[in-house]
Amino acid sequence: MRRVAIMTGSRGEYGYIRPVIREIEACNDLDYSLIVTNLHLLSEFGYSLEEIERDGFRVTDKIYMALDGYTPASMAKSLGVCLMGMTDSLMRLNPDLVLLAGDRGEQLMAAIAAAHMNIPVAHIQAGEVSGNIDGVTRHAIARFAHIHFAANEDAAERLRKSGEQEFRILLTGAPQLDELVNGQFAGADEVANVFGVDLEKPLVLLVQHPVTEEYEDAGKQMCATLDAICELRHQTVAVFPNNDAGSDDARQVLERYRRQGLRIERNVPRRLYLGLMRVASVMVGNSSSGLIEAPVLSLPAVNVGTRQRGRYRGENVIDVPAEQKAIQRALTRALAPDFRARLLGDCNKPYVSDGRVAMRIVEVLRTINIDERLLKKQLTY
Repeated sequence: MRRVAIMTGSRGEYGYIRPVIREIEACNDLDYSLIVTNLHLLSEFGYSLEEIERDGFRVTDKIYMALDGYTPASMAKSLGVCLMGMTDSLMRLNPDLVLLAGDRGEQLMAAIAAAHMNIPVAHIQAGEVSGNIDGVTRHAIARFAHIHFAANEDAAERLRKSGEQEFRILLTGAPQLDELVNGQFAGADEVANVFGVDLEKPLVLLVQHPVTEEYEDAGKQMCATLDAICELRHQTVAVFPNNDAGSDDARQVLERYRRQGLRIERNVPRRLYLGLMRVASVMVGNSSSGLIEAPVLSLPAVNVGTRQRGRYRGENVIDVPAEQKAIQRALTRALAPDFRARLLGDCNKPYVSDGRVAMRIVEVLRTINIDERLLKKQLTY
């Protein structure tokens, strides 16, 4: 029985690994240990550990790492705590592989710990570009990772150019899209009932995270987006940001608008979130789901600011600065019938899935030779 340790620390990358864990559970020669940390363990962000447990997954370890303050310094110190906790977990679990996803700091800490402990690291969503500190983190993970699961050829080529050996780069697709392709999401009636929305009217979905390098402006940037939305008077469901530097200010702004009638959720379970995206008229903010999941749903996405700068994007994305008037104009354009109609046609969708991405990833985890060639990395430049 080969054992895979999997870490999850945020809602976003939990969507990446959820279908993969399901596939592992169906294997008779592969088992997993699930290490939960950071955002999942914070009640003020919705305590999404409960969602993981409701999904029936076995949580092996919990690493409490998040220090209060929501500043760059508190982020850095929190990652130090995570590194120590992850080292302890890996010593106890002694897995054959570590599976990571995305571009968060806690994933980098896990990669550092595993690589130093001679445990091969497999990385989902490797090789992509984005702004913010997360974009740098993703490529730091690549240097410690031994297996790269790339979502598209653009990411795979970037890994090659960065010196990664060809045999390590596997073009699998994006596993978080499997559930969309396979119909594993809440239906429209359930979404309408849970969120109290009228699906006959335009619906805005807001997910906006602070930009680490601009954390002092997080509150102001959230205000600009909310003012633009409120000016158009469309029903809106907003989801809390992550807990990066600046999130305290962003959440305080959201709470002020809650008192004005805005529907705000601390956390939305993955199945409901995908259902909400399916019925939304437009997505606004800077979440990666506006660039990855939204194109598959032909959902317009108004991408605010620099957080996703440089990321491969489809024709559904309208990029704007974090300014009220610019966001308002973009929302009006995105909600125009002709814009959505164009997306329903044969437009560019940079992330694809045939519903079998998780299956391909698990097959690699099951069968790859864990030998000296895999463990001893050599850059090609």
